[in-house]
Amino acid sequence: MRIAVIIPCLDCAATVTSVVESVREHVADVLVVDDGSSDETSALAAAAGAEVHRHPVRRGKGCALQSGLAWARGRGFTHIFTVDGDGQHLASEMPILLDAAAGNPNAIVLGERSRDGHDISSVKLFGNRFANRWVEIASGRLFDDTQSGFRIYPVAATIALGGHARHYGYETEALIRALRSGVPVECRTVRAYYPPAAERISYYRPWIDTIRIIFIVVGLILGLRR
Repeated sequence: MRIAVIIPCLDCAATVTSVVESVREHVADVLVVDDGSSDETSALAAAAGAEVHRHPVRRGKGCALQSGLAWARGRGFTHIFTVDGDGQHLASEMPILLDAAAGNPNAIVLGERSRDGHDISSVKLFGNRFANRWVEIASGRLFDDTQSGFRIYPVAATIALGGHARHYGYETEALIRALRSGVPVECRTVRAYYPPAAERISYYRPWIDTIRIIFIVVGLILGLRR
């Protein structure tokens, strides 16, 4: 496998340096996709050793991931390891997914976040569980954490799936399309960092983004998305 880390970022100046430096301890090649940040995310990512691709305006996490996939294909990488730029994903957990990918290089490997001992808002829990249920309806398989962005994707197979959701729905769409197309999905439980509620910054909007995910899933069920 030739693997690169893809880090989609939006206004992650406070965390991007530590995220890039920590993931580079496990994977040397790192691309930060700056999705229209208004802060110093791009400059700090480059200073930390990442290559940077910047969207002039915010296009959504799904678009950032698709930009990363296209970059990886152009550079000859066979796999990408996606890590969010806000510091929630722990680089120390990367070997768990890397080992799974080495054992099944054709699979998407999903890092399902353990919530044990963490204070997570009821709205976020509802949104995640609701999305999990819709994925089960569409694919026949129940996941514990369909919204985790801590994943390894085989580049060629993932691009061939044809997912094109712009926002957080891309990750849901990728799972459903993979299972319907015979691309295996391996799951591993990983630890994650949950800062105190008052310090958390998230661009995931539980209501509107969950509704977007539902529309994507319903479109796939009804055959309206190609």
